[in-house]
Amino acid sequence: MTLSTSYPSNVVVVSNSSDNPFAIDVAYAMGQHEDIADIISMKHFMNSEFCPRFISDEADFDNIGRKLKGKSVIIVSTTSHVQSRQELAMTNFIIARAAKENGAERVILVEPDLFYSAQDRGPDKNLGKTSFERDVKDIKKFDGQPFTAKLYAQMLKFSGVDTVMTIHNHSDSVQHIFNEVFDGDFHNLIPYEIYAHYLLNSDILSYGEDGEGLVLCAPDKGARDFVKQMYNTLGLTKAKFIMLDKERTAERKVEITLHKESENTFEGLDGASIVLFDDMVRTGSTIIKSCQFLKQINPERMVFAVSHFYASNEGRERMAHPALGEILTLNTLPTILNRDEQGRLRKKIVVLKVEKWLAQELCNILGLPQAHEQNPYKIDMSSKNPRFKRKIWHSEELEELNKLGM
Repeated sequence: MTLSTSYPSNVVVVSNSSDNPFAIDVAYAMGQHEDIADIISMKHFMNSEFCPRFISDEADFDNIGRKLKGKSVIIVSTTSHVQSRQELAMTNFIIARAAKENGAERVILVEPDLFYSAQDRGPDKNLGKTSFERDVKDIKKFDGQPFTAKLYAQMLKFSGVDTVMTIHNHSDSVQHIFNEVFDGDFHNLIPYEIYAHYLLNSDILSYGEDGEGLVLCAPDKGARDFVKQMYNTLGLTKAKFIMLDKERTAERKVEITLHKESENTFEGLDGASIVLFDDMVRTGSTIIKSCQFLKQINPERMVFAVSHFYASNEGRERMAHPALGEILTLNTLPTILNRDEQGRLRKKIVVLKVEKWLAQELCNILGLPQAHEQNPYKIDMSSKNPRFKRKIWHSEELEELNKLGM
């Protein structure tokens, strides 16, 4: 089902790869049924240099350089196994410049997992705006390194990008610099409603009608605001909220305790269902340490909801730990849909596919008419998952599947 009520002839959706299923789904949801490969040619010269070309009528000599006049060009950018982030970033710059030099009125970059966000500050207290006072220890961590997030924002702007859309970027510094560079035309979408709908309508966790026996957990103070908003979105008045604290004792070693500012203690939580929320996971060491720490509650079930899942070999190995029951994630890194990429974790993973959600938000930004869908996401689950009944595609099917005993 497409969201746009009619094909928006002044909108063109492309990608930094002509065969990107994520981008193709976003385009289709917006009403563009023409293949991306028929819109833009990803040409490379013999010396390996990239030179894209927006395909035009070869016989048209009257509109040279005006193929995209008055149009909004959307570049959907995701990671892949074929190209590095560096290659994809450079591709974004060149496609944006090609769009602008051929008449595009507006260029929008949709990058669900925003590149270079890890390098969100530099070796000076003025290089990166944080929610905390940077001490010498924090500044030293970036000694000799660049503030790459700022460079990426500036290069995108210089290339011709006018608008950037991403999902659940946790860095205050990145959000500040992108808002500054793009004059506020930076959209950081947080999937509160999507997570809430799935948690409320699936059987991933068990709890009472008003949230009795449900605990929402922030793994650290940085996640508190997000998890608190999740708590409010769920609207379960008898659910509990706890916050953990982590102290890094070595490069990859952390100690977990209950944060002194946690709204609830462990008292009365025995046998509860717990869902931990975070924006991203790489090695999985902190989340497994947190799950092991929470084991003292003797939980009925432990679920980890995370927006950006970097399924590294190390992460897959760690997160197979029995302390963690299930992983709920988005396809911001589309390779997570690959069963080989999921590895041993495929029996734990549920992926919420958000292409239609992004398309809906793009229609809002562009002022396009659309058939609004209340829960615009799809669900992907391996048959290895014990809750599997069949491969679920639409969020609206959850209630029906629950009746069947999902």
